[in-house]
Amino acid sequence: MTGFFAGVGVIVSVELRQRLRGLAWYVLLGVFFTLIAIVTVLLSIALGVTQGNTGAEAGGGGAIFSAIIYFVLLLGTLVAHALGGNAINGDRDAGTLTTTQVTLITTGQIVIGKFLAAWITALGFLAVSVPFVIYSALLGGLSAAAIVVSILVLAVELGVVSAIGVSLSGVLNRPLFSIVATYLAVAALCIRIPIAFALGGHAVQSDQTITRSTGVAFDRNGRATSCASGDTQITKVPRFDYFWGVLATNPYVLLADAVPTNFDPDGNVTDLFGTAKAGVRTAQIAPQATILYDACGPDVKNRYSGDGPSPTARRVIQSTVPGWAVGLLLQLILAAAALAGAVVRTGTPAGTLSRGSRIA
Repeated sequence: MTGFFAGVGVIVSVELRQRLRGLAWYVLLGVFFTLIAIVTVLLSIALGVTQGNTGAEAGGGGAIFSAIIYFVLLLGTLVAHALGGNAINGDRDAGTLTTTQVTLITTGQIVIGKFLAAWITALGFLAVSVPFVIYSALLGGLSAAAIVVSILVLAVELGVVSAIGVSLSGVLNRPLFSIVATYLAVAALCIRIPIAFALGGHAVQSDQTITRSTGVAFDRNGRATSCASGDTQITKVPRFDYFWGVLATNPYVLLADAVPTNFDPDGNVTDLFGTAKAGVRTAQIAPQATILYDACGPDVKNRYSGDGPSPTARRVIQSTVPGWAVGLLLQLILAAAALAGAVVRTGTPAGTLSRGSRIA
């Protein structure tokens, strides 16, 4: 086992030296830093918050924190997979992959080493954003746990995206094709999964019976005093509760669900993450099979039977399953399977190769 990690360390060292040797890497970091700084300043001006604010203005700090974290995740997912999109087939085209494979370095060490190098390189982008994350968290009075969890989730997501890029570079022969395929795979993870969730929920529906009071008589104060027999209607409702696990694999949903939520005294969320988390957790709740709308009911604000007062965001979040754990597990399985496929595809002897593939 020690020998395996020693070989991985050699590959990581070589890859990092090649990546950090040129000027392009530092230019990318500078551009990344500048973009986050601009977004932070603009958000601070737009929301009118300054360090030390409290109350409603401090809530703007939470909004800035959520927006910056999402912006870092967006830029990270756009850049991270490109860093490893040609890590293996690029070496094959350059004639250096075979040279490495005839040494004591195994195929597994090559794939894992290139993945770790791509991940470490991507973490450099996260590192330059940490000051802005801390600044926005202090504006909103957020806890240290929110800062740590958000940074850890960002790091893991960059790792998953890097694994996808390196894996496709091992499975596909052409560097350009693997980079494009990587973009499509990340787009599927970020965009197509919510679409699949919405389509799945509407494709599977169940009956819901709604009974409304008829013949209602009102007093001078506008309150119902008597109700006749109810009018019953049967309708179809989507079953999103069957597909919430699919939505949990989306990086943006996973991030929002993992970060600890701040609530106001009424149990409402105070930032973008909390709003997203409450909405996603609501999807886990199955719709009621029967609803009674009683105009003569005791609760004039909420006359739906069985529900009582509408549940607050705090109650919804506390009564549902942490979706981030399910989504993270599925993402890790996907990344591990992709890397395993790259090891099999890159292994020697190759057996049969596609036409035009370079051997040495």
